[in-house]
Amino acid sequence: MTSGPRRHLRIFAFTAGALRRRWRRNLVLAVVYAAMIFFTATVVFLSQALERAAKEALRDAPEITVQRLIAGRNAPVSADSAAALSGIVGVREARPRLWAYHDDPAAGGLLLLRVPEDGRLRGHDAAAGADLTRRLGIPAGGTIVLRAPSGEPVALRVAETAVTGSPLGSAALVEVSETAFREITGMPEGTATDLALRVRNRKEVPTVAAKIGLRHPAARPVLRDELVRTYGYVFNRRSGVIVAVLLLPLLAFVLFAWDKASGLDPSERREIGIMKAVGWETSDILLLKSYEAIAVSIASFAAGTGLAAVAASLPHPPAVLQALLGWSTLYPPFRGPAVPDAYQVATLFFLSVFPYLVVTVIPAWRAATTDPDLVMRG
Repeated sequence: MTSGPRRHLRIFAFTAGALRRRWRRNLVLAVVYAAMIFFTATVVFLSQALERAAKEALRDAPEITVQRLIAGRNAPVSADSAAALSGIVGVREARPRLWAYHDDPAAGGLLLLRVPEDGRLRGHDAAAGADLTRRLGIPAGGTIVLRAPSGEPVALRVAETAVTGSPLGSAALVEVSETAFREITGMPEGTATDLALRVRNRKEVPTVAAKIGLRHPAARPVLRDELVRTYGYVFNRRSGVIVAVLLLPLLAFVLFAWDKASGLDPSERREIGIMKAVGWETSDILLLKSYEAIAVSIASFAAGTGLAAVAASLPHPPAVLQALLGWSTLYPPFRGPAVPDAYQVATLFFLSVFPYLVVTVIPAWRAATTDPDLVMRG
């Protein structure tokens, strides 16, 4: 066979013909192959999307959040205790925060109520996330009704759209005034949910947290960096368990591909034998089989990862999302920023395409190095 680009073009044309002649077998193989990649890629993309959403939600969080514990449970803190914490060396600011989860099925499930630090909202004015107002069908200036602990309805006028930095915030956040917050949650005057501490030097955060623990034994300082690491650990561990389960059908597929490739059907053996008889070299046959494997694997990989990226971006992602989030009901329906990065795609490509190329090319190499007469006689 000629050398150079013309050789590759002829082998490529022969590859296209071989794929057309065995299109049923190649189609079944590609569908199963794409399904395996789809399930694995969906888990990876969703896990990374959730971790990214958690980091975005915590981006503006205070370096230290101080909670009060009574009998091991969270309890409201005194708003006046912020003054005592602001005197600790290294603390730039200590502010009481008012926020709460509000479970109200009539208002769209679990909401995040928060009083903005700038105090711009008055009376029963509110600001809601864009996804939340879209999901509930609330127009600009519309009303959202929440229930107070007594069961009495509290009507809030959605005066503006809340500025959020994450999909989770956009899907659940409702900012209200302090008056409306205490009316809806029943939190007493002079108390707050927790205290937000801003620290001048980030390296001093662990030291400041240790001082708080020593001076106020009932206080529990929560570090922002620890929250970020915890979310990353949880999502990575759960996705790792799911991927490990998916490795079993993936291994079964690799064995299936190996069995199919090593057990060449009579037409393939005859085809290889004729090629050897008419002067094809072993390298030409290997190149032909490599092109076939690359075409099937690339098409399957593109279909699997493309469908996985779409599935992970849906507002109601597949059931695998529930496995990643766990039993918690804190998460509202949200559209995750499932944008695969180059590292994820490259890793999936190496782990899925490379084994397939190996298990398909090695048997072809064995057949190509055998005497043509023996190959045709099987």
